[in-house]
Amino acid sequence: MKIVITGGTGFVGRRLALKLLEKNDLDFGRGQGELDSLVAFDVGEADPPFPDDPRLETVTGDVTDPDQLRAVITPDTDAVFHLAAVVSAGAEADFDLGMRVNLGGTRAVLDVCRELGTQPRVVFASSVAVFGGLVPDVIQDDTHLNPQTSYGAQKASSELLINDYSRKGFVDGRALRLPTVVVRPGKPNKAASTFASSIIREPLQGDRVNCPVGEDQAMWLLSPRRVVDAFIRAAEMPAADWGPHRAVSIPGITHSVREMVDALTRVAGQAVSDRIDFKPDPAIQAIVSGWPMKFAANRGRDLGFEADDSMEEIIQGFIEDELGGSFVS
Repeated sequence: MKIVITGGTGFVGRRLALKLLEKNDLDFGRGQGELDSLVAFDVGEADPPFPDDPRLETVTGDVTDPDQLRAVITPDTDAVFHLAAVVSAGAEADFDLGMRVNLGGTRAVLDVCRELGTQPRVVFASSVAVFGGLVPDVIQDDTHLNPQTSYGAQKASSELLINDYSRKGFVDGRALRLPTVVVRPGKPNKAASTFASSIIREPLQGDRVNCPVGEDQAMWLLSPRRVVDAFIRAAEMPAADWGPHRAVSIPGITHSVREMVDALTRVAGQAVSDRIDFKPDPAIQAIVSGWPMKFAANRGRDLGFEADDSMEEIIQGFIEDELGGSFVS
């Protein structure tokens, strides 16, 4: 069995690759089988490097280049996890780059998969940013898409492509509308939501951090552990379970910034959460305020996707997975 992950050296892509290698025995619609080959395709090298594994290959390339994609998405490819993207604030700041990578890259991946003639499974990382504007207090499964950012519009357009390429039998696609993923390790990126990880990550490592949005700003959240599980579950589900609509909102939990900080205090103590400062950034606040905060996610739950139990669980998972089980008190 062969799998390709675009964005495969990024945080989620890396964790997904490692989990797939660990799981090894997979079923992506062509019978149960062992993982023979996994390609992590991305614009940059893995940092830190992946552990040595003869099944794993990292390839540097451009997701918008069909020839580079053809070199990795070969006829023996069973599944593609398409995670490569320009993040939210980056796509808003550079419209052309966002369109080229987020929409053009998705089209390129789908077209190369179509050329194979084997209907590979394609699991696409969409976003709750596809919703916006005048929405109900709780987003339902039938709430119409009305993105208020270029990033959200590019993800929504890609969802429609996933649906149509699947309807035509070119691919067997499924799109996951992901909540904000916290807590991410490393350094802040250009995503408007990066602060949601920073206000947990930096204080636990002994550093001060600024929160650019108000304490009452709420967000729909999911841990890295649950995100990786969701991708693998989505890939292994039979096409019949999805029906004609190939996009689903993944269950998460809603917390305000104040509730996130209070959870950090309960897990790590007041001295840790006191390392958070509040200095509003109107540009970031405007983007984040346009995102929906609560989802029913009934279809996602019916399909077996699971949310975290609490913010405390998410924080504790970060301490265990990324900080070696300890933090700077």
